[in-house]
Order: sequence, then structure tokens, then C-alpha cells
Amino acid sequence: MTSPVVQVAPQTGFREIVALLAEYDITAVPVVDGDGRPLGIVSEADLLLTLAAQEDHGSHMPPPELPRTGPGGAVTAADLMTGPVVCTTPDASVVVAARMMSRHGVKRLPVLDPDGRVFGMVSRGDLLRVFLREDRVIRREIVEEVLGRIEGVSPAEVGVEVDQGRVVLSGTVPEPHLVPIVLNLCRSVDGVVSVTDRMSADNFGGLGPESGSPAGPGEARDGDARGNDTPAPIG
Repeated sequence: MTSPVVQVAPQTGFREIVALLAEYDITAVPVVDGDGRPLGIVSEADLLLTLAAQEDHGSHMPPPELPRTGPGGAVTAADLMTGPVVCTTPDASVVVAARMMSRHGVKRLPVLDPDGRVFGMVSRGDLLRVFLREDRVIRREIVEEVLGRIEGVSPAEVGVEVDQGRVVLSGTVPEPHLVPIVLNLCRSVDGVVSVTDRMSADNFGGLGPESGSPAGPGEARDGDARGNDTPAPIG
């Protein structure tokens, strides 16, 4: 997330909002009440409605509906904002944030502190930056934080290759039921684009969780699309 956040009050005027967007090179600002709690968001799209509604006798396109205005024709953040606001919390995963954006069709989420006040903003671009993590960092996290913490799995017995965020797992695990656990936890690592499963389970002759026939450590099982390139669930 980005913090601190440029934010405006409901009575902030149109031109002041435009100036803030230009000054801080941002595309939207949250509108907050006197306690810092979110009321709405004003984006460039909201501001453009005012421009699009101006008279243009040379255009054959009908103008959109004008935003409501205050006394004296003033246009404020309260007139322009979109609400209610879809928000998130600092401890929400990037997957949850991405799903919220997708479900509600929004491009950014205010991040609220425990008192419900805006103290951060996360955008689509912020979420996508997790895919810029270096392959060696992703591999180290999988080996140390994933494989190293699954009871019964030895990191020395599982091969981990990472290329451009694409993870290939090979080697062996002691029980078939551990295979989907390893795969799901690897997919949850930030920066992982896909996970290819080439593992086998020692005690069952190489049987994996979704296969009806044996497969060696380096072979793709039936149903794995010849390597099971499964995209990580990012939204």
C-alpha cells in the first residue's frame, strides 16, 4: 500500500482536487469525514464527468448527466465522490485484495486502521508489483517457509526451480496427501505465477493425489496438462 494517503474533505472543491491529483501524480483520492473515516472516493473518471458535461455544439454525442452542485454552483468532493467505499485492512493478503477489486469492479482500496480510519491506499499496480519479486527470493521462501514447515516433508527431497515466477516442483514426498498441501502453499507465495507438479509419493509407488497410474519423479501425471501449469490464484 501507499501511505500516508492524500485525502480530502467533503467540502474540498473541484479545482483543488484536480491540483492534488496533478501534484502527487495520483488518479484518485479518498473523501473522509472529520475523524478520517472514508465516505467515498473521487477519481479522474468522476472529475471527467464535469468536463464531458460542458457544452460542445460541434459534438453529436449527448452530454452525460451533470453532477449535482452545491450553493452557487460549486462542485465539491461530496458532489463528485463514489460511495460507499470498498475497503481492506493491513493484514489482508494480496489475493483477498485482488478478489475484492475484481468482485466490486474497483481499481483501488483504502486501507483502514483498527479504528476505521484511512491510513493507506492499495491499487492494482501495487498488487501486481508482487510479481516483480526475484526468482531466488521466491525459491528461498518456498524452501524455507513452505517446505521447511510441512510436517513429514523434507526440503532436501523436493526440487524447486523458479523461472519468471513459474515454479516447478520435483522429487518425492512421503505420503500422497502431502502433494496437494505442498502445491497449494506454493501457489500462495507472493510472486508465484504458476506451479508445475512433478512430484511423487514414495510409499505408494509414485501415486499422486489425482492420478490413477504411477508416475516417476520427473513425469507429468494424467490430468496435469503434461506438467500441471496451474496459475496461482491472484483474484
